[in-house]
Amino acid sequence: MLLGRGMAEKYTVVGLGELLWDIFPEGRQLGGAPANFAYMTKLLGDDGVVASRVGEDELGREARERLKTLGLDTSSVQADAAHPTGTVKVQVDPAGQPTFTIGTSVAWDVFEWTPEWRRLAESADAVCFGSLAQRCSQSRGTIRAFLKAMRAGAIRVFDVNLRQNFYSAEILAESAALADIIKVNHEELPVMARLLGIPFIYDDRRAAEWLRDTYGAKLVCMTRGAKGSLLVGEAEVSDHSGHRVYVADTVGAGDAFTAALVYHYLRHASISTLNEAANLMGAWVASQTGATPAGDEAQLKKVRNAIGSEE
Repeated sequence: MLLGRGMAEKYTVVGLGELLWDIFPEGRQLGGAPANFAYMTKLLGDDGVVASRVGEDELGREARERLKTLGLDTSSVQADAAHPTGTVKVQVDPAGQPTFTIGTSVAWDVFEWTPEWRRLAESADAVCFGSLAQRCSQSRGTIRAFLKAMRAGAIRVFDVNLRQNFYSAEILAESAALADIIKVNHEELPVMARLLGIPFIYDDRRAAEWLRDTYGAKLVCMTRGAKGSLLVGEAEVSDHSGHRVYVADTVGAGDAFTAALVYHYLRHASISTLNEAANLMGAWVASQTGATPAGDEAQLKKVRNAIGSEE
């Protein structure tokens, strides 16, 4: 982990990947895991940076304005004159679970490895990347270049996000091997197990230990929606049952979970504190409408000051 900083000092934390508009029946919201993650990082007090690409179109201009409204810097959002800004049609079922129909041949499929992104990679303390933005070879290559340009000790978080058919065993295995932290949810685990040959599909802990040992990760996180999460580190394990809330919708809850996890990981917290803070953050966002609710300082203070059950 990174050394030499106290709780009050800020870290630079990057959400690297797709930036797009979620098109709901009632309207559209800016989305994509990297923007959600960066916003939650900013709410917690670190410097959340979005590294993505939008079209030079109306939706791209609106995306930049929305990021600015959320208090996020847009200087690492590339502009593309040839490809449109990404969109996703979202349907939310009565239980609050979303399904996605994702547009193809869009700006975030063609990331460019620029001097600006190299400088960002070299200065970042942590980055969160996923599988979706790697569906096309150009963006996949750029994401790999970004990860390899990060300095020793910086944290690389692979947040598996299986959408439609935009993934493969190769992408999952290579991404896991580049990551310090691997995060996967209970719905993605069986698919990942089939593709990677995980032999413990019905035993979360053994599956997490297999991922950790096979790919050399420092931490594996398995989320279970309302039923909490399992964190398996190098020497510690924490099983959390989750926090009960009235669910408005779950869009962005996983990204909020990851942001709180990274916030405390950078500050050398115990595994159980990571788990408590991440579940608090995810539950709060699930109780709100949309992925980027206005900050609630009382809730955020609980997340920042979270202490695991064994402490």
